[in-house]
Amino acid sequence: MKIGTLGAGTVAQAIARHAVTSGHEVVLSNSRGPASLAGLVGELGPLAHAGTPEEAAAAELVVLAVGWPQVPDVTTGLPNLGGRIVIDATNQFAAPPPLAEIADLGEQTGSEYVASLLPGARVVKAFNTLYGQYIAADPHHPAGRQVLFLAGDDADAKATVRDLTGDFGFAPVDLGSLREGGRLMQLGGPLSALHVLKQD
Repeated sequence: MKIGTLGAGTVAQAIARHAVTSGHEVVLSNSRGPASLAGLVGELGPLAHAGTPEEAAAAELVVLAVGWPQVPDVTTGLPNLGGRIVIDATNQFAAPPPLAEIADLGEQTGSEYVASLLPGARVVKAFNTLYGQYIAADPHHPAGRQVLFLAGDDADAKATVRDLTGDFGFAPVDLGSLREGGRLMQLGGPLSALHVLKQD
């Protein structure tokens, strides 16, 4: 599978490392341009490439992993994603920690908002409940595998993300729709920042 990242920070890099380790090709992008990612892609190896956001968005599966204030700018101008799967790894921090202000979206969940900015995309919420170091670490632990919560409105897209992250070593748990599951996973929800293991 070819996986693109919109953003190249801690979370995107961690997912990219798991992807290339599992044999997938990755196209990383950020707001500073491909040249700024030369060192990172060199470290990740021959399956990793730097590209523009448009090139990353052309991959079979796209990971959105940027700060919440950057979401509108990153998504504006992207081509219609035409049924592509987008993993939404964002959290709606209007201001990052230590202020940690949460954006007020009314009744809408963060991923429903993201989906509204990406017509044609099949959005799956995942990775946002875990701190970056837990995403980057080996998901296998002596007591079990790191649980990865996910939610989405498209069953096939969720199955693809479940299988992919299962190959990474995580224990994916499907929480249902972007509305119901997303509420559990987003900032302020009971599963936000919950790190648990599943015994095999």
